[in-house]
Amino acid sequence: MRIFRSLALVAIVAGGAAGAWQAVEAGNSKDKHARVDDPYIWLEDVHGTMPLSWVKKQNEHALALLTADPQYKSDYDSLLAVLDATDRIPFGNLDHNTVFNLWQDAEHPKGLWRRTTADDYAKPAPHWDVLLDVDKLAAGEKENWVFKGADCAPSLKRCLITLSRGGGDAAVVREFDLKTKTFVADGFSLPEAKSDVTYVDDDRVLFGTDFGKGTLTASGYPRIVKLWKRGQKIADAKTVLEGKSEDVLVAPLVFRTQDGNVPLIVRAVSFFESEYYLPDSNGTWVKLPLPLSVDMKGMTKNSLLFTLRKDWTPAGATMPLKQGSLVALPVDQATKSAAKFAVLYAPGPRASINEVVTGRDAVYAAIYDNVVGSVHVFRPAKDGPAKDSWSDTRLDLPPGGSAHVVSADDYGSAAQFRFESFTAPTTLYADKGDGKPLAIKALPARFDASSFDTQQFEATSKDGTKIPYFVVRAKAASGPSPTLLYGYGGFEIAMLPSYSAGIGKLWLTKGGTYVLANIRGGGEFGPAWHDAALLTHRQRAFDDFAAVAADLVTRGITTPKQLGIIGGSNGGLLVSTVMTQHPELLGAVVCQVPLIDMIRYTKIGAGASWVAEYGDPADKTMRDYIRSYSPYQNVAAEKKYPPVFFVTATSDDRVTPVHARKMAARMLAQGHEVLFYENTDGGHAAAADHKQQAEMYALSYTYLREKLGLKSVAASTSVPTTASP
Repeated sequence: MRIFRSLALVAIVAGGAAGAWQAVEAGNSKDKHARVDDPYIWLEDVHGTMPLSWVKKQNEHALALLTADPQYKSDYDSLLAVLDATDRIPFGNLDHNTVFNLWQDAEHPKGLWRRTTADDYAKPAPHWDVLLDVDKLAAGEKENWVFKGADCAPSLKRCLITLSRGGGDAAVVREFDLKTKTFVADGFSLPEAKSDVTYVDDDRVLFGTDFGKGTLTASGYPRIVKLWKRGQKIADAKTVLEGKSEDVLVAPLVFRTQDGNVPLIVRAVSFFESEYYLPDSNGTWVKLPLPLSVDMKGMTKNSLLFTLRKDWTPAGATMPLKQGSLVALPVDQATKSAAKFAVLYAPGPRASINEVVTGRDAVYAAIYDNVVGSVHVFRPAKDGPAKDSWSDTRLDLPPGGSAHVVSADDYGSAAQFRFESFTAPTTLYADKGDGKPLAIKALPARFDASSFDTQQFEATSKDGTKIPYFVVRAKAASGPSPTLLYGYGGFEIAMLPSYSAGIGKLWLTKGGTYVLANIRGGGEFGPAWHDAALLTHRQRAFDDFAAVAADLVTRGITTPKQLGIIGGSNGGLLVSTVMTQHPELLGAVVCQVPLIDMIRYTKIGAGASWVAEYGDPADKTMRDYIRSYSPYQNVAAEKKYPPVFFVTATSDDRVTPVHARKMAARMLAQGHEVLFYENTDGGHAAAADHKQQAEMYALSYTYLREKLGLKSVAASTSVPTTASP
């Protein structure tokens, strides 16, 4: 479900293995195929002396080669300058007519957590009230703190602040007083763990954390949720729901609105299937009679809002609610088996709901048709949210790009949206509740886009499916040019048009072409597009990406020697697999924080939580299928591969650096051209601050420019905006 999807991508670090190991059990030990020779399993000891010594040598080699490029320093400086630029849009969250924002710049690399009123925020130069200086906190406590977010109480007097050491997903939680701007000495606090905590009201929180042996799921998430009252010892907190060890997680979810607070507990039985529990008048938690495919989004006017990952026919209904639909359910009917549902929106075959954000008075949805976005606002009728009583209005935002819902106020009528495209800088719009969004802030152009054009094409995949993709290049382009192809293809995450100063200045203005592929496995066309590449259909995502690469060559946009591919996380699996299956199509590969050893992925990082996406290697049938494409098991010494650059982070406790380390080591031993760089900080983003982001992308662009023969035709003053889940 999307509400906790970011959480479901994190997990506890796998323990690793001793350096002398030469083999590992994978799956059922009785299976004759279970034992896999792996001379590089010693690199799974994430913080071990031997692995870190290997990493140090690889880093020194990669940095020496790439930073020696005469353009590297100027690229790095320009990336950092834009990242730190004071004319960026300070995106924030709306709460009680207040905008909260974390601001990072050259003077405050770790950031200032601050707030201002919604009205003042709309002004060119808001007056910010600084609540927490993370740099000062880190220096004073001698900790490498990275701000990971805040959850504020209904009264907005206190907030629960999450702080990570180095940017990993494991974090501490501390209560903060907004009036005194200090941490509450005897407030709610949790030690470092993969915790999930949220206020029920000012003096009670629901939380899950590591309570000790046996309290986590196999994925490393809490499986127990407790209710903790202010002044109560944590040991006395009452258990309200327990899940099973094979679940992904059990987590609290509280919808706090002006009309009242509604607590829920989510039991994720798999990555894409969840049960929801609501307390009755006696405090007993009752499972809602909803299908596992429900993805809960929020609450507006006492109605729960959710989308469906599968078709569903409610009790007493004659027709099913369609897959991908947005549905409203009155809270007072939530526990009834024959409740009245209102379908707010049902997408067509080439449409999807990408985002849903609820506010006090309305529900906002970013809806995409053939990967082009718009925002719809749904409002309940004054006589209550009965069937067919919701209005549907499309907001007046620019066409031809990506439209997103930034935030909506649960305690007011305000909402914010943004629009961008490959060539149009991001603009922020504010709506005071009248359905008339006005532009209040705009990102200055980071490059001259007037000479570039965006086109949308389709490639035909191996099974005949048409795969859309975007091409951004000079209007006057003739003949093939160095091309960068980006893709993801997993977890129902859609790849959408976005404005990237880094791609613009460091790639497009130097004569390159940029391509974004909308392959199966993503969410571009809703749950069905994702399901098409699940489990034993995973190969379709790789075939789609390869089909786009081949189509680019057929159309004369590029040549194999000039084509580079880049992807991170699941996208790292994508590019490393396509590299092993179709090396003849590629000129270079940049593989960031990847999954690669798919036979052992459930034993590494958060892998156990992704079985619903990839399948379980412990099952022989699935293992045989996974083995057929897993890059780590299929890379071969006798094959000629394009040069590849692996980028990862030691502090990534989600995917972990293990996959990239082992693949780089194996490929180096086989004699292939490989560079490897591992940042110590940054978590799964592989960068914790602007300097680290600038370094990561400057290294990547330098590598691609050298390998694909991109010649500089303009100075660079830009920064990338790409981020992977």
